[in-house]
Amino acid sequence: MMSMHKLTAGNGYRYLTRHVVDTRPRCAARRRSSRQDAFMANSDQQPWVKHYQPGVPAEIDLPTESLSSMLEQSVAEAGRHPAMEFFGRRTTYTELGDQIDRAAEGLRHLGVRAGHRVALILPNCPQHVVAFYAVLRLGAVVVEHNPLYTSRELRHQFEDHQARIVIAWDKAVSAVQSFPADVEIDHVVSVNLLKAFPAVKRLALHLPVRSLRESREALTGPAPGTIPWEKLLTHGRIDPDHPRPAVHDLAAIQYTSGTTGHPKGAMLTHFNLYSNALQGEAWMLGAEYRKEIFYAILPMFHAFGMTLYLTYGIRKQALLVLFPKFDPDLVLSAMKKSPATVYCAVPPVYERTASVAKERGVSLRSCKFCISGAMNLPDHIVELWESMSGGLLVEGYGMTESSPVALGNPFHRTRRTGTIGVPFPSTLMKVVDPDDPTTEVPQGQPGELLLKGPQVFQGYWNDPEETAKTLLPDGWLRTGDVVTVDEDGFTTIVDRVKELVITGGFNVSPSEVEAVLRMHPAVIDAAVFGKPLDRGGEMVVAAVELEPRAELDEDTLRAHCRDFLAAYKVPRRIVQIEDTPRSMLGKILRKQVREQVLPLL
Repeated sequence: MMSMHKLTAGNGYRYLTRHVVDTRPRCAARRRSSRQDAFMANSDQQPWVKHYQPGVPAEIDLPTESLSSMLEQSVAEAGRHPAMEFFGRRTTYTELGDQIDRAAEGLRHLGVRAGHRVALILPNCPQHVVAFYAVLRLGAVVVEHNPLYTSRELRHQFEDHQARIVIAWDKAVSAVQSFPADVEIDHVVSVNLLKAFPAVKRLALHLPVRSLRESREALTGPAPGTIPWEKLLTHGRIDPDHPRPAVHDLAAIQYTSGTTGHPKGAMLTHFNLYSNALQGEAWMLGAEYRKEIFYAILPMFHAFGMTLYLTYGIRKQALLVLFPKFDPDLVLSAMKKSPATVYCAVPPVYERTASVAKERGVSLRSCKFCISGAMNLPDHIVELWESMSGGLLVEGYGMTESSPVALGNPFHRTRRTGTIGVPFPSTLMKVVDPDDPTTEVPQGQPGELLLKGPQVFQGYWNDPEETAKTLLPDGWLRTGDVVTVDEDGFTTIVDRVKELVITGGFNVSPSEVEAVLRMHPAVIDAAVFGKPLDRGGEMVVAAVELEPRAELDEDTLRAHCRDFLAAYKVPRRIVQIEDTPRSMLGKILRKQVREQVLPLL
């Protein structure tokens, strides 16, 4: 098989020939061609390419079609091949395409038009895949949200993107319905996960057994005043001639945390997301069309999961085995029927999966392609996983603003554990002085990592000031990560300019948590930071300065935080500080607090 499939008809793949004249304004991606030309001009300055797995190209052919066209190609070619599996129930590519066409028509009836934002608040489930592509089919923009967010967290994002149509897990509907009146929502489409279960399992969950009732209550809940997902699909299929999006149209707004704590929506075009899927395809040399089984454990509302499953997985016409959340029992049970070949996760998931599989004697030998991301990957997890799977577990790097993957270790003996690898095909990097990004630092010296490539985003939605800070005029993306790079291009993260806490693969903004803590009447001020964990990642720690005569009550403060924050953002440790280091402006110096408190934990 070819190492990658070029975007021409010459390699046996059919592409849609319908071209739609689209007069809608394009986003800033139009300038991407000149940036890509710059990459081509510098393609001989890539020392890392010699360390690629043999057969992986230095450059990819860039997409000329949208993700909607990619999906239609996969549906046409894969046909009766299974596209999704959910608790044992399978959906073919033909069925997937039909559901997408019906959902798109249903959304059109609700008033969704090209350029409109549509909010998705869903865990991994078949309806999520359908909703994603139905929105794109209309030329509209997907805005992904964590279904575990509180109403307060969601509200701030809705105030920014102003989506009027919401497709939400029924358990998350109440959070949307709790918005104040000034957040205008026209329609909420509710998704009952049990509707996608096999009939036998769905019926079993309704038996009068306490454990089954608890399982049912965890999966679904009442959603009055909403449109059931099933009703959305009753309007027939969308007209095949309905205009499709163009490759440089905006496809998604993906929210990412920042040190300021306010929501920042990264604008990603079809071109950005499709390019990253093609880069992943080039990297996973040997992955075959219609033969791979992707375990969708990473949430698809996260940039890594979006690209891995919704774009790359669909591109490869693979079977996506969907898990609403990580559960080693469900994963290992699924391994018996549909053994994974692509198993990408965060380090704690690898460790837990391998440990339980070892205890139960379950084989993981089918897992050929395994990439770890979102946090550092300890050596002991690499050794444990590779002893069970027999394949390589490699670490990669990305950020929402790069769609998200930008660097990775090769699936080859040249990989270097402890590093985040080398730039992906068609990706350039340089290391600069964090205080002057126009000045590169000497090779081997620490500096801020800058990236350039077709996967780099278009800027932040409605936030030109933050865009200007992050996306330089010549197309370089400031990552905020301080790295060192060896002479071969292998990169190691040594610090972060930004002070995000990475826990469980998710970014936590210290400012956001600090603001919530300050809302408590006993708290004068707070500093939040991350404590590194032996198994990888960090835990959220808060140092608080209390009012006179107030006493520290960690449980009370954590309960207060849970009222306003998703569970993973709630500090696991809260300590009291009195001699608080502050700047001349009176702001707590977070880094100094961290240095003061960490030795005491």
